[in-house]
Amino acid sequence: MTTTLSPVTLKAVDGPGQPQRTPALEDLYRGFEQELLVPLWTEIGDLMPTSPRPAAQAHLWRWQNLLRLAERSGDLVPVGRGGERRAIALANPGLGGAPYATPTLWAAIQYLNPREDAPVHRHTQHAFRFVVEGEGVWTVVDGDPVAMRRGDFLLTPGWRFHGHHNQADQPMAWLDGLDIPFVHQVGSAFFELGPDEVSDRSTPARSRAERLWAHPGLRPVSQPGPTPSSPIAAYRWEHTDAALTEQLALDDEGYPGVVEPGHAAVRFTNPTTGGDVMPTIRAEMHRLRPGATTATRREVGSAVWQVFDGTGTVRVGEREWQVGRGDLVAVPSWVPLTISAGSGLDLFRFSDTPIFERLHADRVQVEGAPA
Repeated sequence: MTTTLSPVTLKAVDGPGQPQRTPALEDLYRGFEQELLVPLWTEIGDLMPTSPRPAAQAHLWRWQNLLRLAERSGDLVPVGRGGERRAIALANPGLGGAPYATPTLWAAIQYLNPREDAPVHRHTQHAFRFVVEGEGVWTVVDGDPVAMRRGDFLLTPGWRFHGHHNQADQPMAWLDGLDIPFVHQVGSAFFELGPDEVSDRSTPARSRAERLWAHPGLRPVSQPGPTPSSPIAAYRWEHTDAALTEQLALDDEGYPGVVEPGHAAVRFTNPTTGGDVMPTIRAEMHRLRPGATTATRREVGSAVWQVFDGTGTVRVGEREWQVGRGDLVAVPSWVPLTISAGSGLDLFRFSDTPIFERLHADRVQVEGAPA
């Protein structure tokens, strides 16, 4: 069987450092095209810029608009095999229509009708849920039912069977975050169907994973060694809220603990390593006092921020928005970010930072800090 290769197209480049365009050079370029070759000298400006030039754009999605469309989807689109989930992904306007919030991060609103099930499956992509509002859904991860409530951060590490069931008489929506774009780009995705319904329809207040692992500073001796992702199924809002409250209280008392004046933050961690909850995703919660403003910060790698509560202003590069509960903002790589609180502001953030740290390609710049 003969394989026909589609020739590449070289762009004409004139300017300093470029050879003079002659018939012989044009003939050389046609030879490159036929053999699927591209010379560095015509591409170096794009391939090796002096600083990152992300294709992704800073963008805002209004939660109320997402929720309205999710509710309409609940009326029109069933949940079952084939579609698997009623999840609606954020599509960054700079990524050519791909269903990606950033080049490495997927973010979606997922919606489940009253008394509805989402079938069981598993995939190599790492996933989490963050609940902006509502309750009544349990996600069942490897047979362990995990309650989903406002403010909770819940993990579904890669290759764990999971399904959802809504036990309430009201619908529920939440944020899904995954590393789908990264896994897709590197060609490492696997997917497998499980049962059509969850295996355990019980509704415990705490999952078995929480009962074993979610005790401050303590780990079970029966479970030695590190795990790739955190074994804690849910990080509950009451603990996150208390930690942020205490940081600001210590700041009031003149003791260290906050990131900067008026800005408390916590990172969700894997208790077996002290590192990030999943190999490809970092997750944090931030709280700004009323009137507080962060330093302007830029870093290699992208992030998505969601307002949990309060109001404020988010500035990303040259774009600026007034934000409120549930609103989502994409922050591309190396684009400066500044956040200001109005009536106080709680924000959930997830990013691809662990990927860049493992590659030793991470870099952070804070305005006013020493270079």
